[in-house]
Amino acid sequence: MSKPKPTPRRINGFHATWMFIAFFGVIFAVNMLMARFAVSSFGGTVVDNSYVASQNYNKWLEEGRQQASHGWSFSKASRSGEQLIFSAIAEDQNPLESMTLSAEVSHPVGRTETFELTFGETAPGQYRSIEAVPAGRWKLKVRALRDGQAFNFLDEIK
Repeated sequence: MSKPKPTPRRINGFHATWMFIAFFGVIFAVNMLMARFAVSSFGGTVVDNSYVASQNYNKWLEEGRQQASHGWSFSKASRSGEQLIFSAIAEDQNPLESMTLSAEVSHPVGRTETFELTFGETAPGQYRSIEAVPAGRWKLKVRALRDGQAFNFLDEIK
């Protein structure tokens, strides 16, 4: 004797409603999770007021041209223990001596307060931070002054 064929289950309004709720529930849950990750990992804005930034744009371009005319170049920041090291070279490839070097240090996603570093010259054209820099990744806004001339640049340390 053969088994009777089971009757196929029909999808009725109750099943369709729960499939609809489950489908959109998964989409909603994933969107909420992604939004939470986005908000918790983004530390702030790049420019607080784009209108004010646009007013300064030409001034910033001129400052950039003036800096380029100095012919100065700086090495990428590197770590030596808990301190940072920079080397500075003039256009004629001689070390840049007697500079006042400082940096504003901030966390890339703004998780800590910004702090200042000052640098001392350890050898001709070689500069070492006086303060310690915690381990991790940091953004640097470096300002170099020499003979009334300023040079600003951005760097990053990992």
